[in-house]
Amino acid sequence: MGVAQVYLQALERAATIFERKRMEQVRVDKWLWAARFFRTRSAAAEAVLGGRVHVNGARVKPSKELRVGNTVEVTIRALKRTVEVMGVSDKRGPAPVAASLYLETPDSVRAREQDALERRLTRPPGTDLGPRPTKLDRRRLEALRRTHRRGRESS
Repeated sequence: MGVAQVYLQALERAATIFERKRMEQVRVDKWLWAARFFRTRSAAAEAVLGGRVHVNGARVKPSKELRVGNTVEVTIRALKRTVEVMGVSDKRGPAPVAASLYLETPDSVRAREQDALERRLTRPPGTDLGPRPTKLDRRRLEALRRTHRRGRESS
């Protein structure tokens, strides 16, 4: 075996070790994007910088390395999701693969389902106002506002 072949084998071994090491940990912003919590990596990085992502209870930077077994708390809008990292990936794949990267805690699942139920049961804003005012109704409202303004100006 020549020196060149030994050198190539050593390079291949180093590359596989590096690849294995690299996939044992991944940046938190890349992981959030790959796990489909955010549509873009920049949105994930903004969320991390904004303090809406905590790893093991601590606020982190986007470059924080995430490993299997870490606990991640993600707040999206008003919903807080707590997940345990089951796998790492820096590539965004299909939804079933993304869902296999984490396991959501039972408390988080209950809170998310409760929030969805409350949103379904609440009435949209403005439904209690009734139908749109007619032209006559608008004229009466304007007259009422005018008399109200005159009353304030004279006092």
